[in-house]
Amino acid sequence: MPSGQRRGRWSGVPLQDRQTLRRGDLIAAGVALLGGAGGQTLTVRAVCRAAGLTERYFYESFADRDEFVRAVYDEVCSTAMTALTSAQTPREAVEQFVALMVDDPSRGRVLLLAPEREPVLTRSGAEWMPNFIGLLQHKLTAITDPALQAMVATGLVGALTALFTAYLDGRLTATREQFVDYCIDMLLSRAAAR
Repeated sequence: MPSGQRRGRWSGVPLQDRQTLRRGDLIAAGVALLGGAGGQTLTVRAVCRAAGLTERYFYESFADRDEFVRAVYDEVCSTAMTALTSAQTPREAVEQFVALMVDDPSRGRVLLLAPEREPVLTRSGAEWMPNFIGLLQHKLTAITDPALQAMVATGLVGALTALFTAYLDGRLTATREQFVDYCIDMLLSRAAAR
């Protein structure tokens, strides 16, 4: 490298990996902006500025803002689904979900609050909800009646959504430990219902 020339951001990164890395930087910026406490409007320019990339790189990965917003939402949902799927116990599931959505509130706000602010996410939220219900329903093995299993799973997802939303909004003054324990107690008591 000639004297006085500094290494670029992508130095040493193979060309085929650069687009993937840039896309990841844009998604991370999108989570931070879309899940920001103020719920500010997300623009392509703001995302690029936060990611330290030009609009050229934005359009390298996304056709438009709406596609980008859906990609951010899908990323948060799939991360949550992976964490929940890997959990072995209700406590582990709640603790992993809290770690993702409460300890990193921007992710929680993307998952739970962004669909209310972003019309483009109305359909995405409706498409992801059955996945979360189905996952929980699959775990309710103590309930043998499929109709009851579906109702319990749907009710629990609704209740947990309301609880997490209120907690993220600051409307619940419970400690993190109280919140986790309450969610676990609710899951276990309803899972035992027949």
